[in-house]
Amino acid sequence: MSVLVTTAGGVELQAYPVALPMRVRFRGITVRETLLLSGPDGGWGEFCPFAEYDDEESAPWLRCALESALGPAWPAPRRTSIPVNATVPAVGPEQAHRIVTDSGAGTAKVKVAEAGQDPAEDVARVEAVRSALGPSGRVRVDANGGWSVDAAIAAVRALDRAAGGLEYVEQPCRTVEELAAVRRRVDVPVAADESIRRAADPLRVVEAEAADIAVVKVAPLGGVAAALEIAAAIGLPCVVSSAVESSVGLAAGLALAGALPDLPHACGLGTTSLLAADTVRESLVPDAGSLPVLRKAPAPDVGNGMSPDRATWWLDRVTRVLRLVDDR
Repeated sequence: MSVLVTTAGGVELQAYPVALPMRVRFRGITVRETLLLSGPDGGWGEFCPFAEYDDEESAPWLRCALESALGPAWPAPRRTSIPVNATVPAVGPEQAHRIVTDSGAGTAKVKVAEAGQDPAEDVARVEAVRSALGPSGRVRVDANGGWSVDAAIAAVRALDRAAGGLEYVEQPCRTVEELAAVRRRVDVPVAADESIRRAADPLRVVEAEAADIAVVKVAPLGGVAAALEIAAAIGLPCVVSSAVESSVGLAAGLALAGALPDLPHACGLGTTSLLAADTVRESLVPDAGSLPVLRKAPAPDVGNGMSPDRATWWLDRVTRVLRLVDDR
């Protein structure tokens, strides 16, 4: 199932709803729904804001997809490959160890602060990841804003011990003020994610001295060009991460990582491992912990169609958000 959508300027794109099963539950979902957009000159983009995002928050995701499908071209890369971390969902220690061992990566990002789990489960997961990586690997944890300030301080100290030293903790609390409070009281560097990509003013993290590292995601920030501008304005070391896109959307994140002036940390772009199916025949799967920088999004095999009612929901959604983008 697909439909033709038209921009205010009269440019026509074909829209294809796709449902991709996931290997494990991640961010509370077991199926990654997305919409592929095909431009008139053969370009492709991916529109995949999470279902709970309203049209206003989804608008930058569509601008990113349109940039990829229609242009302008992504910037010339400064590097040809991007080191990536393994992503470890909130799974048990044995599975966490296996994920890291199979990845071939030297860095792992471990999800923590999962609702319904005990802090001891986070410690056990991080210990397993450290064992899998060996002493030279880097371990980072991501709480997705799930802790209070006091809980974050206790958890970060415990996880730092379990890891034998954390590279950083990502978004330990929800607000910028809470991040700043945690940063003042722990020795582990703090990275901001949601406080940048879901914020009306991404620069508040700098003004509040709330972070040491900026996690930038190309789709929520409106595309490669827009994300480069935001990264430059923030002025912190950057980690480019994915929003669990298929390989079509992931290519834009790789273009962003390839174009940044400096890239001191491995990026969170090896996330096709979370998907049991992809939109292309040859997925962007890391080789020895790295991914290539592409000059355009790969052309997909648009299978894995979703149910008619969900497809209609996505097609209605992109039409509404396109009107919102066109009005600006």
